Amino acid sequence: MSSLGIVLPAYRPDVEGLRSYVTALDERLAPEAILIELDAPCPGVVETLEDCPATVAVAERRRGKGRAIAAGFDRLLDEGTSDRFADSTGTARSDDAGGSDPTTDDAPSPIDTLAFFDADASTPPESAAAVVAPVLAGTCDLAVGSRRHPDAEVGRHQTLGRRRLGDGFAWLARRLVEPSLYDYQCGAKAFAADVWRAVREHLREPGFAWDLDCLVCAAALGYEAREVPIAWHDRPRSTVPPARTALALVRALYRAHRRTSRSAASAGRIRPVAGTDSTERPPSDRDAGR
Repeated sequence: MSSLGIVLPAYRPDVEGLRSYVTALDERLAPEAILIELDAPCPGVVETLEDCPATVAVAERRRGKGRAIAAGFDRLLDEGTSDRFADSTGTARSDDAGGSDPTTDDAPSPIDTLAFFDADASTPPESAAAVVAPVLAGTCDLAVGSRRHPDAEVGRHQTLGRRRLGDGFAWLARRLVEPSLYDYQCGAKAFAADVWRAVREHLREPGFAWDLDCLVCAAALGYEAREVPIAWHDRPRSTVPPARTALALVRALYRAHRRTSRSAASAGRIRPVAGTDSTERPPSDRDAGR
């Protein structure tokens, strides 16, 4: 039977909201473990989270989304932290509700499915369950939550400027890289553990371009991504500067396109992918403005 480990990357979170979200995820998904990767916490935050059904791993500095998720995935698999992204600044804390610290267990990790969700609870537990379901069932290699899919339900939209930047980035990404998706940057994704092990050695983008880099590398290695429409409720407390982030994403997109287009990329371990194995209809130009 498949077992699930969840990572929640958090920087300056709404602590009470995060506590409620962890409890809701635990009740709805019944994961083997929930790990909060907490960057640069304010005084008292860790103590406030101690009675959550989760383990808290603390980094004293802000690592960026990609580094935090990579370190969390490796902790859950009991394989150390990802050398490319995370150093040993994270110190794990656990409590009775969260179970044992995944970095100190002697037994091999039972987790074979990994997922991450934004700590601001933008993805409700029901949609989180929909994202992990096909990976747990073994019907796809990785699943991508999508806010821009025609069947997605957006309860509260981002600001107009953020939406336009996000739409433009998705439109460009569909024309330069595989897989062809409506939404590359949604903070809700699930991976088979073996997919993560294969992909992580090729990742280069540590921050908010990590999602794109991960998906492009997975496609280049021949893994199938399934896009899952979700319910989404944007949270206005975002710490992401939209213009600067959009520019960084475009640069990362160019680097990903260039890397996966080389015939000898990564000494032949990554191959360019011309199409997708998915049987779902890919996004069309008509849909690109969503």
